[in-house]
Amino acid sequence: MTQKQDLLTGSVPKKLIRFAFPLFLANLLQALYNVVDMLVVGKMVGETGLAAISNASMLCFIINSLCIGLTMGGSVLVAQYKGAGDQKGQRDTIGMLFLLSLAASVVVTILGLAVYEPLFRVLDVPAEAYPDACGYMEIICWGTVFVFGYNTVCSILKGLGDSKTPLFFVGAATILNVLLDVLLVGPCSMGTAGAAWATITAQGGSFLGSLVYLWRRQWSFPHEKIELRREILLAILKIGLPTATQMVVVNTAYLLVTGMLNPFGTAVAAASGVGLKINTFAGMHCWAIGQAITAMVGQCVGAGQIRRARQVVRSGLLLNLAVTAAVVVTVQFLAEPLIRLFDSTSPEVIRVGVLYLRLCCGVNSLVYAAMYTLDSFSIGVGAAHVAMVNALLDAVVVRLPVAWLLAFSLSMGFSGIYLGQALSPILPALVGFIYFKSRGWERKTLVREPLRAAAETNKRRRRI
Repeated sequence: MTQKQDLLTGSVPKKLIRFAFPLFLANLLQALYNVVDMLVVGKMVGETGLAAISNASMLCFIINSLCIGLTMGGSVLVAQYKGAGDQKGQRDTIGMLFLLSLAASVVVTILGLAVYEPLFRVLDVPAEAYPDACGYMEIICWGTVFVFGYNTVCSILKGLGDSKTPLFFVGAATILNVLLDVLLVGPCSMGTAGAAWATITAQGGSFLGSLVYLWRRQWSFPHEKIELRREILLAILKIGLPTATQMVVVNTAYLLVTGMLNPFGTAVAAASGVGLKINTFAGMHCWAIGQAITAMVGQCVGAGQIRRARQVVRSGLLLNLAVTAAVVVTVQFLAEPLIRLFDSTSPEVIRVGVLYLRLCCGVNSLVYAAMYTLDSFSIGVGAAHVAMVNALLDAVVVRLPVAWLLAFSLSMGFSGIYLGQALSPILPALVGFIYFKSRGWERKTLVREPLRAAAETNKRRRRI
């Protein structure tokens, strides 16, 4: 185990920062895909194009959530096998994760193509933006296999302790995406469809490059025929399904919130989409630190280093809160200039966008940082169901009903919807903190259960 990949020794805060920083840059660059689409389309197509991509992006987030959530199970299992020093377990997990991702990408592509048009109608997408939203989404759906493939490779690398390589491939994809965006939307006059083609082309190139890189790492790639390992598949799904459910629930809530906002007009729909993009960027560090916590805690649990796992969570929580506070102050100070980057001609879009940032990127962001830190910890120890329950609390118990109550029952309009979103992470953060303070998670591990199952199978075969 090289020092570069060893997360089990050395200073916890230093290892956490070194591991999280490349993930932060990678997440930041990956988020640029849709943001660049919005910037270019906003400047060259206008308000209608912005509203179209704002609505389509919600469905894109759900597809990405399924990809990231399912592959997260493999990442955690690889990390625990890494901590236990079991290279065969790592290779078997990688093989099963590729098979699972391929099957899931086919299913998600079929479902995506079937539901996007009726879904946009249910969400009451503005009539002038509806054709562009549908055209954009159809192209994105056909590129789902690339999203699954890339996230599979990146999840494997993160589980092994490598957070720098994904940054390289995301950086290359981002540059390609920006160049194609400008070319296809501008000189080629393809509008929102050009932005979609730019995105899936960049994702495809990133996936192929990362796959070749992993294949060349002889010891970590399953070069023989991949065998169906039921116990490993179940271990991956034990984390992957609840994590995917958690992320889908949260992003479906955002999709439904978008549906609540659409009746307030194209300007509100466009401004809310822009505000969400900026807020997403403001939360990039939370996701990076969370991913680092998941990988480090996974390796610690696999190695039986429970005390170090606790240190990882405490250090991650302090780091997340400190960075979030600095980001919130910056966003509040630059709220109007940030909105003007996307649309400098519509006073209504600017006004509503600034209001969104005032309400949804303030003190509530500190609570969100705590919630995401604790959810990431629970996934790392193998208790993804805790994060899933928290997602249901966030979306179903707080976000949607409170937003509806404030906006329509109390006649606060779209500002009530923004306020409902701001209040949503409070309850999940409390639940996550209670779980961390408990001691039940200290006995959790995914590694021993598959190994026991395999041992029992081998004993039965010897008897026969």
